[in-house]
Amino acid sequence: MFELNEGIIKDSLNFETYEKGITCYENDQVENLSVSTQEELGWKKTTIEGKVKSSSQMPIKYNVKIIYPNINENISCHCDCKAYYNYNAPCKHIAAVLIKYAREKNKSGMKKNSKLIQQLKKSLISSKTKMETRTLNLQCKLQFNISRRESEAFLELKVGEEKLYVVKNMKSFLEAVIEHNELEFGKSFTYNSYLHRFKDEDKFILSMLKDLYEIDRATEDMVMYGYHYNKTPRFLSGKKARLTESNLKKFLDNIGETAIDLVINDDNYSEVKVVRENFPLEFKLDSKENSIILSQISKLPKALVKSGNYFYYNNKIYMPTNEQVRVYKALYNTFIEQKNSEITFQQSESEEIASYIIPALKKIGTKVTVNDSIKEKFYEEPLKPCLYFDKDKDAVVCDVIFKYGDIDINPLKDDEARKDDEKVLVRDIEEEAAIVDTLTAFQFEKGKSNFILEDEDKILDFVREGLEKLQESAEIYYSDAFKDIRIYTAKSYKSNIRLNDEDLLEFTFNIDGVNREELKHIFDALKQKKKYYRLKNGGFIPLQAGELQNMSDMIDYLNIKPSDLEKDQIVLSKYNSIYIDTSLKENNITFVQRNKKFRELINNIKDIGDIDYTIPEKLDNIMRGYQKFGFKWFKTLSSCGFGGILADEMGLGKTLQAIAFVKSEVDENEEKQPSLVVCPTSLVYNWESEINKFQSDLKCLVVSGSRDARESQLKEMNEADIIITSYALIKRDIEEYKAIKFRHCFLDEAQNIKNPNSLNAQSVKSIKAGSYFALTGTPIENSITELWSIFDFIMPGYLLSHGKFSQKYEMPIIKNADKKALEELNKHIRPFILRRLKKDVIKELPPKIEHNMVIDMTEDQKKVYAAYLGQAKEELNNEIRDKGINKSKIKILSIITRLRQICCDPSTFIENYESDNGKMEALMGIVQNSVNDGHKILLFSQFTSVLKNIGDMFKNENIKYMYLDGSVKAEKRGEMVREFNEGQIPIFLISLKAGGTGLNLTSADIVIHYDPWWNPAVENQASDRAHRIGQKKTVEVIRLIAKGTIEEKIHKIQDKKKEIINNVIEENTGEEILLSNMEEKDIEELFS
Repeated sequence: MFELNEGIIKDSLNFETYEKGITCYENDQVENLSVSTQEELGWKKTTIEGKVKSSSQMPIKYNVKIIYPNINENISCHCDCKAYYNYNAPCKHIAAVLIKYAREKNKSGMKKNSKLIQQLKKSLISSKTKMETRTLNLQCKLQFNISRRESEAFLELKVGEEKLYVVKNMKSFLEAVIEHNELEFGKSFTYNSYLHRFKDEDKFILSMLKDLYEIDRATEDMVMYGYHYNKTPRFLSGKKARLTESNLKKFLDNIGETAIDLVINDDNYSEVKVVRENFPLEFKLDSKENSIILSQISKLPKALVKSGNYFYYNNKIYMPTNEQVRVYKALYNTFIEQKNSEITFQQSESEEIASYIIPALKKIGTKVTVNDSIKEKFYEEPLKPCLYFDKDKDAVVCDVIFKYGDIDINPLKDDEARKDDEKVLVRDIEEEAAIVDTLTAFQFEKGKSNFILEDEDKILDFVREGLEKLQESAEIYYSDAFKDIRIYTAKSYKSNIRLNDEDLLEFTFNIDGVNREELKHIFDALKQKKKYYRLKNGGFIPLQAGELQNMSDMIDYLNIKPSDLEKDQIVLSKYNSIYIDTSLKENNITFVQRNKKFRELINNIKDIGDIDYTIPEKLDNIMRGYQKFGFKWFKTLSSCGFGGILADEMGLGKTLQAIAFVKSEVDENEEKQPSLVVCPTSLVYNWESEINKFQSDLKCLVVSGSRDARESQLKEMNEADIIITSYALIKRDIEEYKAIKFRHCFLDEAQNIKNPNSLNAQSVKSIKAGSYFALTGTPIENSITELWSIFDFIMPGYLLSHGKFSQKYEMPIIKNADKKALEELNKHIRPFILRRLKKDVIKELPPKIEHNMVIDMTEDQKKVYAAYLGQAKEELNNEIRDKGINKSKIKILSIITRLRQICCDPSTFIENYESDNGKMEALMGIVQNSVNDGHKILLFSQFTSVLKNIGDMFKNENIKYMYLDGSVKAEKRGEMVREFNEGQIPIFLISLKAGGTGLNLTSADIVIHYDPWWNPAVENQASDRAHRIGQKKTVEVIRLIAKGTIEEKIHKIQDKKKEIINNVIEENTGEEILLSNMEEKDIEELFS
């Protein structure tokens, strides 16, 4: 393990520096030496800080900071003296501090952890002292050092109340601002962060400089792993802050109307303002002998950066538009290179001057003067672009002609005559280029005299989008061959779906002008992911249009063969009605017409709750609201010729809903026709009992017993309203049942036919009935095939054959997690499955009142919290800076946990902490009042150590309680629940994770969450130990939250992240998963 000693110090410094350091040390120039250590991932970092008095008579003290790890000899050091900044190497002040540390580190007088003590001291002083703040004035000086190779920008500051003082050491000033230190500027002014405040308009400057300060600090930390003669450039040096171009932009963007001082290569300017506009430029074109002279009449501005984004001109810093910068930059660089404001052109370049130079000057200049002799050589005509499109075999060709009066210019033929009697035509080059650019953007290639587009997909892209763009700026002409390139869009699609008199669906689809025989090939091309299909007539069908793809998907999931599309109409089962209607609406397929009978069928299914069916008189006051809806669901599906699966959770009364439906059907039909119920043997007589209990006037026949008995019973079948038998017997007697047409057939516990190849399934599927229904709380237990088997009973053929169902749905969903297949399956089955859960339909529980109680921590608690928070923020910033946010989650969690423990009970990790505890005091007040009023309480906490301390507090107050955490065995928990519910003990202390689920504690009517948990669902589950079926009293849920702490932040982030918490995080998910969904700004907010 490395330990710094004088031998290492001597070897690390040059002899002269070492000797000077000894002199400073022996002259007692080193003051306020402090040492602090910090543990980081198994290694220790030591920080030494001190002040060294100047050797001169001036009252100057230099700040020295040295950092070294115990794992190697890499020392990082810093001093704010001029020598250190000039040579970027250890100075005599650093040497003096190192020597003092090495010689005196074991003396009792050495100050350790002084930084923490000072922070605590300041936090206590600032919390007690209230002073009237004073506003500081800040003055900026921007300095540029510009050479031919580079441009450097620096910022200097003056600060003060009335008189302004130069900030001589930028780093010390920023350190004072950030760490709330005092900084002396002179006898009349000392900066004090608690006394002084900066103007709002100056805060952006400080924010920017703080960023540079942090970068410099990070650089120093990295140097610790290298060698201290490091040459890494620093942003803060003496009184200057170096600005990158992005920093400069931020500064100029935000400075507003404030005037600043400016220095450009030692030239000083005062009261300079920043303007975001183009600077004024004046140009002149003169003729001289055989030359044309371009000169800038206005004086040349000074470019402040190499990019040309900022110029100084007439006591202003201009931030011109990108267009002025782009055009002027080339001219400016030429002026600078030639060291004057003139550029000479030859007379032979007249056409380029006319077409390029003059338009560019007019674009960026406020005034452009052209000599009359030059004007006479130029003439202007309006541009008329003409484009001629034709087909050449499989390619499209375009002839481009730019017409200027009588002159036609082909941009691909530069040798065409463009002069008239030696005059030069001023062309609109910008507009010409825009048209050519549009063609090339759509992949046209330049030929000898025209533009050519050969790829079929590119041709279609151009016809669909490019032609319309060109028509905005040019005259377009087409050949007859080109006009044959027709594109068929959704406007050409025609489709119809109708319900006929035979209760079957008739479906048609065609495309206007396209032979039906080609539809098969169109949909095949669509499945091959082609962009277009080329028709035999030369037209094109775009295959990436959503309407056609959605139609193809629907046709595919309806199991319509492509060859069927050639037919005049395709006949489908009525069972597909709801799926088709849903698909059309969800996918916005608007070109399909529906007949009135089809629309009425759909409306009946969708308006189940509004349809007025009469509930049997005896059951109207017995059935709950959701059961009445189930009754209407049976009636509606039956009336429409559909079957269904009633999949309510166990205990919600599926049997009662079926009985009500059968009774209604009997009452409404004079003709006698029995309904059949097939159920497990154990439920046969339960069905008979339920019928006799709720609707005794229904004639019920149970087919059971011996073969002879069953044969005798079956003879009475026609006299019964409802027949009940078992799966075990139906397969033996199936031949007797095949001859009968039942009004309705019900399968109870329908998972008994989950195996489609079983005798149970094959037997019941041969029964004839007007409609078929399945009752089961678990329509799927192991595989999707089980669902298919039940649907094959209620609506045979609706989900295709088992082989096709497996190919189209089961294999893609199970093996490939195909969301599209899952969505389509849901569309098919959703209308025919009714599923309700107890939590959704049983509303008879008493109310649950929830509220947060914000607790103020005691003063000692606050001090501990503030000290740890300050230290934790510094650790966390270093951790995130070094490792990034994603690799710092463990560190973040440990800090959060510690802060939460301080809020709950600091004594759980601070030995001998005997001060008061705000939460404990508040809790005791709630408990005493509640127990005295006869209430029973459940108290949850994540921390078992906190729960045990609460238990000790209750013992001292003679309050009886029970305690449960993860160490309590399962069999013991049941006994404890009974004892609490039936006994007189008023309080149950429960670990959140151990007792948040699976307990029925309805004797309690107050729930206290001692510390907030990340996921509200976990808290709600815990609260529902009391608020559940069997509870007779109003339940009060209280959350205790420590004011101004991380607990409040957690609660706020819960609100912000409700969507994540509710939709993504599972019930048992903890803080680790929530943190992974947080962004860095959320984590920063936790510790702000």
